Amino acid sequence: MNYKSALHHKIFEIISQASQELNLSSYVIGGFVRDLLLQRDFKKDIDIVAVGSGIELALKVSDLLPKKPKVQVFKNYGTAMLRFEETDIEFVGARKESYNFDSRNPLVEDGTLEDDQNRRDFTINALALSLNPDTFGDLLDPFDGLADLDNKIIKTPLTPDITYSDDPLRMLRAIRFANQLNFEIEANSLAAITKNANRIKIISGERIVDELNKILSTPKPSTGFLLLFQTGLLEIILPELTALNQVEEIDGHTHKNNFYHTLEVVDNICANTDDVWLRWAALLHDIGKAPTKRFNKRQGWTFHGHEFLGGKMVKKIFERLHMPLNQKMKFVQKMVIMSSRPIVLSQDMVTDSAVRRLVFDAGEDVENLMILCEADITTKNPNKFKKYHKNFEVVRNKLVEVEARDHVRNFQPPISGEEIMEIYNLEPSREIGLIKEAIKEAILEGEIPNEYDAAYAFMQKKAAKLGLKQELK
Repeated sequence: MNYKSALHHKIFEIISQASQELNLSSYVIGGFVRDLLLQRDFKKDIDIVAVGSGIELALKVSDLLPKKPKVQVFKNYGTAMLRFEETDIEFVGARKESYNFDSRNPLVEDGTLEDDQNRRDFTINALALSLNPDTFGDLLDPFDGLADLDNKIIKTPLTPDITYSDDPLRMLRAIRFANQLNFEIEANSLAAITKNANRIKIISGERIVDELNKILSTPKPSTGFLLLFQTGLLEIILPELTALNQVEEIDGHTHKNNFYHTLEVVDNICANTDDVWLRWAALLHDIGKAPTKRFNKRQGWTFHGHEFLGGKMVKKIFERLHMPLNQKMKFVQKMVIMSSRPIVLSQDMVTDSAVRRLVFDAGEDVENLMILCEADITTKNPNKFKKYHKNFEVVRNKLVEVEARDHVRNFQPPISGEEIMEIYNLEPSREIGLIKEAIKEAILEGEIPNEYDAAYAFMQKKAAKLGLKQELK
């Protein structure tokens, strides 16, 4: 089967010419070919395998291109990369690999195209198209990957037990591709993932999180997380999440399964945001419930303080998986800690002061918090579902109204600490903090508007109670 017409990108002609001049064979392989055959938009990267030196081929291609793009060379890996028309093109020499049990880094030696296809993770990623002039566009499919594409199957080229044991990251990739492409993992392959689940421990947190982020970036991440759970991988990677998979009954009182509820929340939120960190917040929003679960006859099951504990657990997870300990982590923490606040508001009479405090505490993230809390509505009762969403609409309207009037988002006190010090001729002291806090509370409670004159008058009263006298000018 020939796909010459599909290789219309100018770069393929240049690579073909360069290969001919170097007297070596070259092929486009992997994700580009897979997505081309699936008629998906391909990512902005192309993998080229050369039977010979991939580095030499990259340098020759750069030389033939009009602007001679810079070639990044990675000698240790025998690879090179250049960028052409916003597309990253990676060149590698065909190779064969062998592995040590305690590492996913292979021992590499030069090989044939067949050797290179053997080392690929899945049959659908081993598909290659020839870039050689006499066979340009011919499909090379030694493992019947085309049939697996048609049948929507994830299968390894070699024995799955060897494939996954050699490089355990492939287990996560199998699940991620199944989730992204809506494919099924072949039965033997799925069994091999379960058997080798513990091997994931040799993979770095950064690599694991990269795959989790890709799963979370799909329209329905629950598919991937259920496969992670089914194979035992999730218990190793995120035991805080699998701890939610329990339902207990005492005296006829049961609580919902918070693990499956969480996956519903994640799927719900994906309809309203592409922000992977907000999706992480949805994934982790209830993790504090397992350790805070209690039962008493008067209240039934309770999870008091689960949001606060969950926020502390977020940091530990980010540290363990080597995730960024910066504003991204703080954002996820903040969302988890505040995840019940709008829900409480939607169940009670919505007071202006409660809304002001919500906006003050959430700041610029108040809209993200509302998106998370609306995704948290997973009731199957249509009347309750409608009622809860209607209540959230009331809260949203109140948020707009209060913010327009009181301007408490990213709140800055109308009177600064420096001004208080100057007015009362004070050094930094406890009194300044007390006055500032009192002004803030008065604004949030609606005692005074968020305006300078009102705050000034309030400050004078508070200062007088503290026995402070204003400096005369």
